[in-house]
Amino acid sequence: MSAPPSPHEGLPARQLAAKYGLSVSGARPGLGEYVRQLWGRRHFILAFSQAKLTAQYSQAKLGQLWQVVTPLLNAAVYFFIFGVILEADRGMPREVYIPFLVTGVFVFTFTQSSVMAGVRAISGNLGLVRALHFPRASLPISFSLQQLQQLLFSMVVLFAVSAGFGSYPDLSWLLIVPVLALQFLFNTGLALIMARAGSKTPDLAQLMPFVMRTWMYASGVMFSIPIMLEGKPQWVANVLQWNPAAIFMDLMRFALIDGYGSENLPDHVWAAAGGWAALFAVGGFVYFWKAEERYGRG
Repeated sequence: MSAPPSPHEGLPARQLAAKYGLSVSGARPGLGEYVRQLWGRRHFILAFSQAKLTAQYSQAKLGQLWQVVTPLLNAAVYFFIFGVILEADRGMPREVYIPFLVTGVFVFTFTQSSVMAGVRAISGNLGLVRALHFPRASLPISFSLQQLQQLLFSMVVLFAVSAGFGSYPDLSWLLIVPVLALQFLFNTGLALIMARAGSKTPDLAQLMPFVMRTWMYASGVMFSIPIMLEGKPQWVANVLQWNPAAIFMDLMRFALIDGYGSENLPDHVWAAAGGWAALFAVGGFVYFWKAEERYGRG
């Protein structure tokens, strides 16, 4: 004797799931709901970034001091090569050039570290992604927050270098707050973009150091773009000076260094900084969210 037919026999799976209020596991929520979920995980994001920061140098004897020592050593090498051997200062006084160089190294390292951490945010934490349900954007955001905390720790040394070469605290130093806020938004958006790209292409982590090194040389970390490109086509200097890394470095230098005036900044520089921050923060967030349900699968 055959069993009586089920009342649900023949119903498509989607209709059956809708009838009983079932939804796809890991389905992407709406953008507004996703933002709400992310805000609900804000304590996790902060705690995760602090834990990563603490563990980063836990095996080194100098511990957290490497957060300051590493960029300072890089700045010393760049000063010897570009400031002494290649004379990239191009007549810039030493009391201006050394803070100029150290500021550039610290500020660019903030972006560079955020990008490199973003590339591995998903691919390097697959166990966490597959085991727990949470907005995946929490990971690249927490890594960007980690780099911000690391930079804030290093700012003490940056202040000391600036003061040591004659640039003492002034009202202009208050501009550091909006500069860092805008750069953090830009870095976070870029980290979100790289997190999605890196989740499907792990080899991107091997390529990015070369990309970041090229970006560093094109952004005027070791030299003033207008001075170095004097006599060259103006559009070349404009392209390099308007790239976001150069803009954030120039704004930080303008805030910190007495001898680095507004004549070194491109026109409408604050509008450009805000535009880059908004474009990447919003665009990067939406781009990452669109692939939410695919992270950790396959």
